[in-house]
Amino acid sequence: MQAIQSSYRGFRLLMDLNWDRVLYVCTIAFALAAGAFVGSL
Repeated sequence: MQAIQSSYRGFRLLMDLNWDRVLYVCTIAFALAAGAFVGSL
């Protein structure tokens, strides 16, 4: 149980440090999906 909590804290710290990169990847994915949708019209 302690290992799970420790790894969760590590994951949370990683997300706190890199949330902007996650947002960047999500924005790119959304832009590609929107471009594919517009291109299929």
